[in-house]
Amino acid sequence: MEQKIKILMFDFIPQEYEKLVNIIFLIVTFLIAKHGITYKKEDGERDFVRLLFGCIAATYFFLVLFKDVLGLISF
Repeated sequence: MEQKIKILMFDFIPQEYEKLVNIIFLIVTFLIAKHGITYKKEDGERDFVRLLFGCIAATYFFLVLFKDVLGLISF
C-alpha cells in the first residue's frame, strides 16, 4: 500500500486557511504574469526580462490552480 505525503507550501498556516492562502497566491501570481506578458515599452517593444518572469509566474499560477485548488493533477 502506497502512502502519499502531502507537502504544504506554507506549513505554518493552519489547515483551514490553506484554501484562502492559495487563492491569494493565485491572485498575486496572476497579476504578475499578466503584467509581465502584456507589458510593452513606449516604442512598442517587449521587455525580455518582464516577459520571462511573467511566464514563470504563469507557470506557478497554473501549477497551484490545477494541483492545489482544483486537485486535478498529482505528482
